Amino acid sequence: MSEKKPRLFLLDYGAGNVRSLANSIKKLGYEFEWIKDASDFEKADKLIFPGVGAFPQAINSLHSSNLFEPLRNYLHSGRPYFGICIGMQVLFAGSDEGDPIPGLGLIDARVERFKAVSETTGKSKSIPHMGWSEATPFKPRTSSTLVPPVKEEVEDLYFVHSYAVPFRSTPLISSWTNTTTQYGDEIFVSSIKRGNILACQFHPEKSGEAGLKVLDNWLKAPVEEISGNFDGQEQAREVSVKANDGFTKRVVACLDVRSNDQGDLVVTKGDQYDVREKTTDAGDVRNLGKPVELARRYYESGADEICFLNITSFRQSALHDQPMLAVVEAAAETVFVPLTVGGGIKDTVDPDGTERSALEVAGAYFRSGADKVSIGSDAVIAVEELLARQAAGTQPVLTGKTGIETISKAYGNQAVVVSFDPKRVYVDAAIDPATLGPHAASLVVGSEATGNVTEEERSKAWWYQCTINGGRAVRDIDVVQLAKGVEMLGAGEILLNSVDRDGSGRGFDLDLVRLVRNAVNIPVVASSGAGKVEDFEEVFEKTDVEAALAAGIFHRNEVPIENVKAHLLKKNISARRAKDVAGRDSTVQN
Repeated sequence: MSEKKPRLFLLDYGAGNVRSLANSIKKLGYEFEWIKDASDFEKADKLIFPGVGAFPQAINSLHSSNLFEPLRNYLHSGRPYFGICIGMQVLFAGSDEGDPIPGLGLIDARVERFKAVSETTGKSKSIPHMGWSEATPFKPRTSSTLVPPVKEEVEDLYFVHSYAVPFRSTPLISSWTNTTTQYGDEIFVSSIKRGNILACQFHPEKSGEAGLKVLDNWLKAPVEEISGNFDGQEQAREVSVKANDGFTKRVVACLDVRSNDQGDLVVTKGDQYDVREKTTDAGDVRNLGKPVELARRYYESGADEICFLNITSFRQSALHDQPMLAVVEAAAETVFVPLTVGGGIKDTVDPDGTERSALEVAGAYFRSGADKVSIGSDAVIAVEELLARQAAGTQPVLTGKTGIETISKAYGNQAVVVSFDPKRVYVDAAIDPATLGPHAASLVVGSEATGNVTEEERSKAWWYQCTINGGRAVRDIDVVQLAKGVEMLGAGEILLNSVDRDGSGRGFDLDLVRLVRNAVNIPVVASSGAGKVEDFEEVFEKTDVEAALAAGIFHRNEVPIENVKAHLLKKNISARRAKDVAGRDSTVQN
């Protein structure tokens, strides 16, 4: 007679991408059920609470669905609990993000916002903490089935958050801490373990093979092994600040997806946004592969993130784009790193007159498996309107109605990326910057440029004007204004393209990247112009940008992702050393 399998339940509080976790559990060969009402807690032998979003929304949702007290009762029952991100934060007394909304209060400490500027060194860092970092074991490795990292060496795991529990050497924190992670010079608790409680700030379902192993270890552990009460404390212990905080640079693969003339969705890429072949009379859409297959290939090659940009006609009615939603859903089944989707994330009206909000569109993509959504042209218009209100002294400056604001409020600012498409506007090299008005902040004088410019460019000067509609229309707003504006509206990351460098292979526009990197305190992804592995090294070393993205060179296999990673590691630039699905080191070749 076969042994009865423990009943595993997942708690979805209604926000963020939980499909990825569901896909991870299925991939590992386990079955689960969803918590539908309070009575389901009594049926659960194990419970996972995943969460992507904001602390107050999570707590309010638990209350409104009458799940707050049943969840608290489950935690005190001694049965196994695994909390992920918000699922960890709700265990604490409260959060700076939700003040004065109290949490579940199992742990009498607070979740705090990262400090943008170090109190000791004055050095700044981007918020949110977005990317791959080390989770260093804090407790002795007495139970290899439960303590990440999952191998003897410290492995990188994926984090995306603006709030965390600071590590303090007190008996309370020491007795709960399982791993610590350093960001800048702040050390925070990246996972906790005591009694029946295991919870982590990182996302195992988005941390590749290392994260899947963390999940698998907990799922396969016998219920009795990971049950118990969480009483008792340990002595306080110290954790020292390291010179290298273990934060890695991200390499992102971007896939422009559109329908070809036969109606099939393909990955394409063109020069200056023209994706049709020049060598055929028909001018067919350039077909570089199928999106789901390419995404999986890039994941196995070590890509740290995958970005899908939807350039189909469905952008005007995104919720009717079932093929694109299906692409995201299928990719999420085999790709266990973060997925970003852009194109059509805006307020729209369906052909039948039904109004759809940007929040509704974003929600559909999150439910399909996306972790972040990217907003383009609508962000430019929103910042123009913001600047107009500031100039007129109109209050409130923030309306709370833009797509950036509504999505970041519901899902957290880490879920909102804004894609920029700036282009150079050349002016006389001897120009008085004052004549450019506010655009002087984005002025670059060629003779003073530090990027890879030509001799002809050194005799010129230029500022960076923002565009919409994929670079086809210009607006009277510069890239610094746009960067500061989207940060104010609540964006959590900037995807910085360059109309001038797109498809050139000349390397990233370092002066453009540096302007934006220095203007904001949110992560920036450099894009456009990469042609060789050295271009990634250069942009990371010379601009301190958090991530770099490429498309065509990856699609055509001119520069494999594993070669980029190998080069970065060879140059002592912190990069994730990924294992492919066969367990081989995918970054050994050069």
